[in-house]
Amino acid sequence: MNYQIITQSKQLETVCLQARDTDIVMLDTEFVRTRTYYPQLGLIQLFDGEHLSLIDPTVIEDMSAFEQLLKDTSVLKVLHACGEDLEVFQNSFGCLPLPMVDTQVMAAFLGHGLSTGFASLVESFLNVELDKSESRTDWLARPLTDKQLDYAAADVFYLYPLYEKLAQQVTDAGWWEAAQQESELLASKRVKNINPEMAYLDIKGAWQLKPRELAILKPLATWRHKEAIRRDLALNFVFKEGDLLTVARLGLQNRQRMEQEGIDPRAIGRHASRIIAIVKSACQTPAEEYPEKIERLMDMHGYKQLFKKLKDEVKHASQTTGLATEFLASKKQLNQFISWVWKTDRDPAKLPDVMQGWRLEILGEKLNKLM
Repeated sequence: MNYQIITQSKQLETVCLQARDTDIVMLDTEFVRTRTYYPQLGLIQLFDGEHLSLIDPTVIEDMSAFEQLLKDTSVLKVLHACGEDLEVFQNSFGCLPLPMVDTQVMAAFLGHGLSTGFASLVESFLNVELDKSESRTDWLARPLTDKQLDYAAADVFYLYPLYEKLAQQVTDAGWWEAAQQESELLASKRVKNINPEMAYLDIKGAWQLKPRELAILKPLATWRHKEAIRRDLALNFVFKEGDLLTVARLGLQNRQRMEQEGIDPRAIGRHASRIIAIVKSACQTPAEEYPEKIERLMDMHGYKQLFKKLKDEVKHASQTTGLATEFLASKKQLNQFISWVWKTDRDPAKLPDVMQGWRLEILGEKLNKLM
């Protein structure tokens, strides 16, 4: 397993041009995300079947050659369990690798579990046991050890033969186009345009609050979201979600009460004045401007009976196709479908997962008739 370490823009340009001369490349990233809002990119692995490159984005000034490779639609990019990698690419380069296919998705079409790990598939398909001891390493530390570099290189070196075997079996089973569609669906979900004004809807437990309390939570959640982005800090490192709910529910307006309610002392020390100002202002909100109470789908009339009906249809489709029920339609995807019917009156601009792509014919049309 030979690889080169890329630390200069000229080197990067060379390996990216070589990669763009091929039809398929393997991609992976190593990153750190412990306290930050955005993932911190530490290393990019690129393998075109001949040249294996470990690209160090922490020292290369001009990454445009790699960005052009990501955007080159004539080259298929292969990744495994790509969700977070896609987020890294979107944040670091403002684009996603297209077209792309995910080997974890491909394996799911062959009956493997939805979250089957790379090492497990490599062992199963290639009879090679990978050393995964470096998976929790600090990829921002320099210099990286030989063991770390070997570990990173293996992730794309073995991805190539794994992809080839999966591609053959998926094609033979008639699922190739579906695997591409599913991979593209995954990619589309990673491009999130979060409206800070609606951040309160993402807070677990917000549904328990009354409209008056939501009127306090809403500006608090907006402030926390903006603060997290400004400081590149994970949301809960700005102000814990549970503490935010407590402040909103009780309308806390002084430090002493915050301390009594067990709010994180460090958060009080840093943000108490801002929080108090937000709460005082929110308490002046006229009742007619309160946000509506959040109604959970599961609390709506007839939900449980309907969900069971839909779930039975998914089980039937699973028996017919051999695909796992969770892969055909997860609980989240069924709820997305019910919301689409009940809350948006089947808005064609907001199609749920089951009503598009490969799921439509297998499942979506049947579910739609059931509704």
